Amino acid sequence: MIEHRSHTYGVLGEFDTEHQLCNAARAARAAGWEKIEGYTPFPVEALNDALGLKRNLVPLITLIGGLCGGLGGFFFQYWVNIYAYPMNVAGRPLNSWPAFIPVTFELTVLGASLSAVFGMLALNGLPQPYHPLFNIDRFVKHATTDKFYLCIEARDKKFNVDDAKRFFESVHATNVSEVQDD
Repeated sequence: MIEHRSHTYGVLGEFDTEHQLCNAARAARAAGWEKIEGYTPFPVEALNDALGLKRNLVPLITLIGGLCGGLGGFFFQYWVNIYAYPMNVAGRPLNSWPAFIPVTFELTVLGASLSAVFGMLALNGLPQPYHPLFNIDRFVKHATTDKFYLCIEARDKKFNVDDAKRFFESVHATNVSEVQDD
């Protein structure tokens, strides 16, 4: 049975250690929940596997941005020197590609770095000045300092508020909160 309460974002469980959080995330996935998210005050490498996160697209976006920047810089110089403003200096060839290398390199780095930053921001949904978890005082006070949180989101097809609360109690969460999206 799927229960949808109006304006419910999900159910949030609080844990004291990263090991408890990772175990709870594995148990949540084993129980069939797919839309779960973990929040920690510092990076926890095991949490990626526990949540079942896949590799992201930022490296591919960076590669494509670098290739576009480098090729764009090279062919722009080629176009300028061959077609737009050809200048024959001392009989040298118009397409002197070794002279194009510094600009090509710099535009490759620029394209890759800008693509990486904007790709990361877009994939993370940033900037996000408001999140429903900010309505939970305990989360605001402890999420960046000393507590670990796991949220089962209401958009999960298996989501039921009471089942989620019972689940967090079964994995010994120190605090369980229903998150409202106001």
